[in-house]
Amino acid sequence: MKIKLAILDRDTSYLNRIVSAFSARYADKFEIYSFTDEAVAMDTLNQAKIDVLVASDLFDIDVTKLPRRCSFAYFVESADVESVNGQRAICKFQKADLIYRQILSAFSENAGSISGLKFDGESSKIIAFCSVSGGVGGSSMAAACAVHFAAKGHKTLYLNLEKFGATDVFFHGEGQFDMSDIIYALKSKKANLAMKLESCAKQDKTGVHFYSQTKIALDMLELGTEDILRLISEIKISGIYDYIILDLDFGIDKNTLEILKQTHAIVWVGDGEEISNAKIFRAFTALTTMEQNADVPVNSRIKLIYNKFSNKTGKSVDEIGLKSIGGAPRYEHASTADVIRQLSSLDAFDKIIS
Repeated sequence: MKIKLAILDRDTSYLNRIVSAFSARYADKFEIYSFTDEAVAMDTLNQAKIDVLVASDLFDIDVTKLPRRCSFAYFVESADVESVNGQRAICKFQKADLIYRQILSAFSENAGSISGLKFDGESSKIIAFCSVSGGVGGSSMAAACAVHFAAKGHKTLYLNLEKFGATDVFFHGEGQFDMSDIIYALKSKKANLAMKLESCAKQDKTGVHFYSQTKIALDMLELGTEDILRLISEIKISGIYDYIILDLDFGIDKNTLEILKQTHAIVWVGDGEEISNAKIFRAFTALTTMEQNADVPVNSRIKLIYNKFSNKTGKSVDEIGLKSIGGAPRYEHASTADVIRQLSSLDAFDKIIS
């Protein structure tokens, strides 16, 4: 099923360009109608069952006359304008991909449940990264893993669910939405959440897709376990991504285990030092005990990867049977970007799911 999109603008040259661009790139997503006359456009909304109307701000649209099913936004000429007459504004002079995402966002916030609107792609592989001990570069490993798979041509999403995660340290991309917008959509029970998720995603130059960190860290505290499970489920069933890389705070509590049960693999990150190894030993032993007494089938999915490993002081954790897939040394005096680039070349990531 395609979204029926109507565009109303007096500039016929712009209309031709935007319709041509959308027809070439998003023919599988949109059925496009274009108008220069407001009366004709308004008459067509009901007849053609239009899902989204985007009109130039040169028109004064009476939104009360729009069909209930029809989402609406104004086209404006400046990216600094966020709304017109209380309605969403979309800058018409930006990349087609950014316009596309904002239209999807407008649609997702208003549309009812639509069956059959799915995206092509095989089932996503979900890999969760977490550090039993702090300071070992768990987030760096997760980001590097995302870059690794993206470099191999896999459509990959990096999803940082840490309470104080700093996604924007690793990845940069164009777009106005961030994780705060995702949390709002989850909390407000918006229909077609999958559409909202696609519209909010940005893409880094490495090819990795991601959601920018929340506007303020406290927003992440609003994200409950049910919200996270719904978020992961919606991303997975959309079929957009080959790999979803989760960056999680460590825990073996009930809520964290519910999240880990949704994964194909779990990667613990350690540095081989005495403190890190002791914590890994205790955590794995505790999980083994829990698995014997309850339905906690996660131990078999855990792999161990080392970061900042020193051949002089580091030691592998061998006595508990936790599978190690490799690792990397400490990269001295390297920027974050350089560290991620070097880590992303590790063959260890290919051993996570095998």
